[in-house]
Amino acid sequence: MELGLKGKKAIITGGSRGIGRAAAELLADEGVDIAFFSRNVEQVRETAAALESRGVKTIASPLDALDLDAYAAWLKDAADKLGGVDIFIHGASSSGAGAVTDWDMTYALDIRGAVIGCETLQPYLAKSGEGSIILMSSTAATETFFAPQAFNALKAALVTYGKQLSQAVAAEGIRVNCISPGPIEFEGGNWVKTREAYPPAYEGTIAQQPFGRLGTPAEVARAIAFVASPAASWITGVNLVVDGGFTKRVQL
Repeated sequence: MELGLKGKKAIITGGSRGIGRAAAELLADEGVDIAFFSRNVEQVRETAAALESRGVKTIASPLDALDLDAYAAWLKDAADKLGGVDIFIHGASSSGAGAVTDWDMTYALDIRGAVIGCETLQPYLAKSGEGSIILMSSTAATETFFAPQAFNALKAALVTYGKQLSQAVAAEGIRVNCISPGPIEFEGGNWVKTREAYPPAYEGTIAQQPFGRLGTPAEVARAIAFVASPAASWITGVNLVVDGGFTKRVQL
């Protein structure tokens, strides 16, 4: 299937590792120019080099997204340097910082970061004519998981925000969707840390997986690329669960 992504321009928050990195690389392979940031200077440098080697324009900076004013300024600067924005993927999260129980950080990164990103980039996305917003949620938002914590509750709030936003900006030609991954394993990620520090929790989660393994960033990235692309032009307001059958609810 031709996704129609070649020549598009994407901004990704938190794009130097895990799902964000996989999405950036896949989009670059499709011919999409990329702007991204991360807190880790070395990861930004290494990821930028990997994207540039694919022949696309790459704008990359180290940034602490908890500085919301600097974050908003970075978004506008990145959009101007790219020459527009067709795709905005909000992936920066307290999960990446290992702070899923921190309500203030999760609100700032997962909720305020999403809202600021959408509001700042809305004029650019509207000008695109094929604007696509992807908000990264989680299966932790759709079912009870481990324990009550900020990450679970606020990722659920993000799905509601995304649905409401999809209705509000459709007339501007902007689609808004959420992607909710199940447990995803990658080097340096939370599930590798869980495997090493709490083997019973890791093994118990594997036991609940119909395919007998955790997912990979590339498997989520492929879903992101499709939903973000013009090939999904009639899909908006959706929360797409990408979990290999991990969740058990029936969604009608």
